[in-house]
Amino acid sequence: MIHGQTGGLKSSQIKALERLYQRRCSPQQLLSSDLAHSLCGLSRELNCQLGLIIDRGGAVRHVIVGDDRQILIPDLSGFATGRSGLRGLRCIHTHLRDEPLSDDDLTDLALLRLDLMVAIGVAADGAPAGCHYAHLLPPNPQGRQVEQQQVRHFFQLQLDLRAFLQALEDELERTLQQSIDLSDPRERAILLSVGKGSLKALEDSLSELRELARSADVLVLDQVIQRPQRLNPRFLMGEGKLKEVVIRALQQRATLLIFDQDLSPNQVRSITALTDLKVLDRSQLILDIFARRAHTLDGKVQVELAQLKYILPRLTGKGTAFSRLMGGIGGRGPGETKLEIDRRRIRERIARLEQRLQQLARQRLQRRQKRQRADLPIVSIVGYTNAGKSTLLNALTRSAVRAEDLLFATLDTATRRLRFPSERELIVTDTVGFIRQLPEGLMGAFRATLEEMEDADLLLHVVDLANPCFEEQILAVEHILAELDLARIPRLLVFNKIDLVAPVEVAACCRRYGAVPVSACEPDSFAPLLQQLQQRFWPTAAS
Repeated sequence: MIHGQTGGLKSSQIKALERLYQRRCSPQQLLSSDLAHSLCGLSRELNCQLGLIIDRGGAVRHVIVGDDRQILIPDLSGFATGRSGLRGLRCIHTHLRDEPLSDDDLTDLALLRLDLMVAIGVAADGAPAGCHYAHLLPPNPQGRQVEQQQVRHFFQLQLDLRAFLQALEDELERTLQQSIDLSDPRERAILLSVGKGSLKALEDSLSELRELARSADVLVLDQVIQRPQRLNPRFLMGEGKLKEVVIRALQQRATLLIFDQDLSPNQVRSITALTDLKVLDRSQLILDIFARRAHTLDGKVQVELAQLKYILPRLTGKGTAFSRLMGGIGGRGPGETKLEIDRRRIRERIARLEQRLQQLARQRLQRRQKRQRADLPIVSIVGYTNAGKSTLLNALTRSAVRAEDLLFATLDTATRRLRFPSERELIVTDTVGFIRQLPEGLMGAFRATLEEMEDADLLLHVVDLANPCFEEQILAVEHILAELDLARIPRLLVFNKIDLVAPVEVAACCRRYGAVPVSACEPDSFAPLLQQLQQRFWPTAAS
């Protein structure tokens, strides 16, 4: 099969191109002299660039017809890359004006992980002229990705191809093993942030994305920030920048691109098609963490519902031309397509999950009414994710709720009793942490938590004082509480992790915000907090 622009070619020319598939090169040769003469002669006759994709055994795998400026390389995904990252194929094509390799040639070399990209100049009589070739480089301090070489005439090229490629593969594999543990089974990701905000805001958000990736057990290899003047509606970031990212991903053996911004379904498809890598956005990463961390029936149902609502608009197919549900002319056929069946089943599953959530909500209401009849004060612990809420609950009530130094380590609501002197008690509820830029579609996954907070007499807003962005986190939590109509509930600000902050700074921050200082890991620091709680609920006893 001849690839490319074959329209208008004579049958004799097509046969001449097809005969190129029968030619072979020695594994030590870049290209045999006979094949070079045939390739350049046909290129001059057709007045267009011709290309060959040749494997390491010397067999021609693809013949490509271009125009007078370029060729378009066909899909090579059927040829796997080796441990060094090279695909075991070289591209040799003609340049009618004996010009050097173009930027597109070098980009294809890197994106397709070719052994070599070679351009042979074509003389006026159709004979081979100059030769330019390039190969990939191992990661280096200069950040160079390719090495280019030139010889005045193709027949002056002296290159033992087999020895050269073996040395190149050994060096690529050696440097790769020094920087990456290929035995690590975790996904390897590059984080991307594209926006028009301040550089500091993008960096802070990307740092949080790195922590989210750690919670999802993803190995982060690199991160990239771009602040374009205008967002690309198709790729979000510039196409040239995205290609640079893909090259870096291939160099480092990344398997995943994670965007800090939410992507539209079309953007996900376009980026995946260009990069041939898995693509996630912030929402999908959070959903994955939710799926890992949910353990109760409530949590699992809510997470599955959120995932299905996220997936539904992202199902892809052949378009409405293949639909059989529209009726009328062109609409009669065997019934639903696979895509329509998938969508219908997802909608049915969403409806069943929503009914199940209503049942669970009624059960939660009964439990809350039972607690209310006991006439005990209810305190809900709220705050930014990984602020130490579960650790504080465990220390206050001597419980064993799961607590880890991870974002969204706890998703399931936990309720415990806290005893005070004189046989007084209150109920303490741990809730899921909040986060900035929480997608609206994920709010449903907080339903159980929100219902618990609605009945609270007091919200303990726990803040990680050791976090440099604690002020922004306070504002984010306050904003979410206001959106959920929970700002009416009294709140007590609690600064946690004071053992990691200088005492002078702790005192100044507590005075500024009217907060109570604690360290959830040091129960001896709880006296001011317990005194505040006792003062609020039993003022006469506290005095």
